[in-house]
Amino acid sequence: MERDNTSAAQPPGALSHLKILDLTRVLAGPWATQTLADMGADVIKVERPKEGDDTRGWGPPFLVDENGAETRDSSYFLSANRGKRSITVDLATPEGQALIVELARDSDVLVENYKVGTLARYGLDYDSLRAINPRLIYCSITGFGQDGPYAPLPGYDFVFQGMGGLMSITGDPAGEPMKSGIAITDLLTGVYTSTAILAAVEHRRVSGVGQYIDMSLLDCVVTISSYQAINYFLSGRVPQRMGNAHSNMVPYQVFRCKEGEVIIAVGNDAQFRAFCGAIGRPDLAADERYATAGRRNRNRETLIPPIAEAMLTRAMGDWVQALQAVNVPCGPIYNMEQVFQDPHVRHRGMQLSLPHAAGVHTPSVANPIRMSDTPLRYERAAPTLGQHTDAVLRERLALSEERIAELKVKGIV
Repeated sequence: MERDNTSAAQPPGALSHLKILDLTRVLAGPWATQTLADMGADVIKVERPKEGDDTRGWGPPFLVDENGAETRDSSYFLSANRGKRSITVDLATPEGQALIVELARDSDVLVENYKVGTLARYGLDYDSLRAINPRLIYCSITGFGQDGPYAPLPGYDFVFQGMGGLMSITGDPAGEPMKSGIAITDLLTGVYTSTAILAAVEHRRVSGVGQYIDMSLLDCVVTISSYQAINYFLSGRVPQRMGNAHSNMVPYQVFRCKEGEVIIAVGNDAQFRAFCGAIGRPDLAADERYATAGRRNRNRETLIPPIAEAMLTRAMGDWVQALQAVNVPCGPIYNMEQVFQDPHVRHRGMQLSLPHAAGVHTPSVANPIRMSDTPLRYERAAPTLGQHTDAVLRERLALSEERIAELKVKGIV
């Protein structure tokens, strides 16, 4: 079941009072600002004339318009730019820079992900803009942060999955280090960034002034090493790849069944006892070697084989039904088609259908945040390149049609 929120009247979003100036491209920054747009913020996405955001061309697949022709909008771009308004401005020109300055004067938040020092050359750095708007919250997203020996270097998500240690603990122990199937560093940086921005907005409510936020992709992926890092700090042993097994909990992995495979995720002693009863091995729960989580972890080499043998006696669907009946966390491994066919996912309305300027509806995936009084807003798909340039320049900067036409002739917008 697709959710279509575009026709029903909705209350103002929780952030409908905020104006966001979005100078980001690719994924981490756009993911952060899309979250703010979902919450009702007016997000103005600034793109390069002609080329636009890099990810517009990261296809196929591309959106197909009402006439069956491919648009310039890839699935990648559509996934991270819902609900925004797009304007095109050439930041390398003085007139383009002046337009951004005036937009920043009237904005609550500016988010950018240029290389360190780039916007300072254009007079669009934090120090320059806070002089004209002391309430401005200015957030920079870079690979390595604003300082340190690697600060000037470029980098993409894949690089940081490796440098942050994530790939060293992901994949088959007998295989090569493996990246995540999605650009996880970009996405989690987007989540941390939107959290930081909202914290700064709340602080401004008390203090009356904005502040600077320095977000690093490497910092974010190192942060989510979480318990694996603490495992290393406490034990002195470097965590290794364990495939689908868990470093601290047992049984917590994939097991082959008579037909198919099943995920078993036992998280406490009560669940382990229920699990053993369900698979017909109550003796394992009674064995002192496996009585606690710590003992199961230390004795996994002797515990896993009898469990694996028992799981081969029934099909995956039978095991899921039997284990769910006794509240043991478990589940199938879905492909993307199966995810969005699942009755619970359909009930939660996780697939959206949004109107696009190409004359068609485009699919999107819902934000997981659910708010009772200020529900998230899904009013439009990702914008076409420069779709809102004229409207934004009229509304926010009070430019005349003649002035806008002049800027277009010069290639500034």
